Amino acid sequence: MYALKILAKQYLRFTITIFGVALCLMLMLFLLAIYYGVSDASVRYVRESDADIWVMQRHAANLLRGTSLLTNSHGSIISQVPGVKSIAPVLFFTATVDVPDNTASMHLVGYDPRTGKGGPPKIVKGDTLRNDDQIILDYAFAAKYRIKIGDKLPIRDDTLTVAGLSEGTNLFVIQFAFITLDEARKLLGFPSVLSCYQVKIEPGSDPLSVAKNIRSVSPDFAVYDRLTFLNNNIHEAETGVMPLLYVVALIGAIVLTALLSLILSVYVLEQQKDYAIMKALGAPAGFIPRIVIQQSLILAAGGMVIAILLFDLMLNAVKRFSPTISAESSVRQILIVAGGLLVISLLSSILPLLRQRRIYPLEVFR
Repeated sequence: MYALKILAKQYLRFTITIFGVALCLMLMLFLLAIYYGVSDASVRYVRESDADIWVMQRHAANLLRGTSLLTNSHGSIISQVPGVKSIAPVLFFTATVDVPDNTASMHLVGYDPRTGKGGPPKIVKGDTLRNDDQIILDYAFAAKYRIKIGDKLPIRDDTLTVAGLSEGTNLFVIQFAFITLDEARKLLGFPSVLSCYQVKIEPGSDPLSVAKNIRSVSPDFAVYDRLTFLNNNIHEAETGVMPLLYVVALIGAIVLTALLSLILSVYVLEQQKDYAIMKALGAPAGFIPRIVIQQSLILAAGGMVIAILLFDLMLNAVKRFSPTISAESSVRQILIVAGGLLVISLLSSILPLLRQRRIYPLEVFR
């Protein structure tokens, strides 16, 4: 292929360009992996809960940023609503803990280990809570601070033993940790306070109808069915750090477009005399533009191949360096980036194509 032959003449430039393209593509793939990883991890606790209805304090809408305070008496009211089978009180609050040579923040979740409702979605190592002196940490949090099962963790005026490690509890900027409801209230200093009730309804009952009935018994309640509450948390996650990822990805795409456009323009200038000869010999109108576009596609394809080969290695290295980074890669993400790369390749050909149009056959006699 003539286009490849032209590129290969400057082997070093060709190689550097392909690796430059690959780095931009790896950045885009990484941002996509972060996006999907954080989006999933931020709401996995809610998604994997078997609660049919979530009851929180009025005006609270999600777990990620909302604040909700309810009491035991509210639970008695909810239990008497027709269609309610069971309720599970859960308490959320953020606490600073002492870790080896440092301090760290975690989002503590107090739940009743006898029912397991409100507990970690999945325990990947260790065991569930057996008593008030234990804690379950997020796996990434434990890896970051080199905490093992059986280690002691000072929290406020108490010391808890790590009983297990959970998965699906990494919120990127902070991680969930699970303790008993009694211990959570003790640490917080309010013996009858909690954040929400997870409600299971009677078989055959309509969640929307039961939610409406709960809402009607007290003006203090914000009541959400399972799907609505999940969507609230997804929306909150996507309006947090996600817009920043889009901006960085857009900057990467602009840089890649400029890089390819510049390199292709240089190739057009270097081949100016050859192109003039082609035009003087009567080359078809689309022959030279096709060469330029082929060069762009070759550089893009080469960069994509290298990016795919190196991406998993880079992702594993990043996770090893910073375990709390939630990143999930997939074939779908690769296809999205490949589609964007095709558009970028065509856009980057515009300036070189305009340049080659100003090459005239008579330039061969200059």
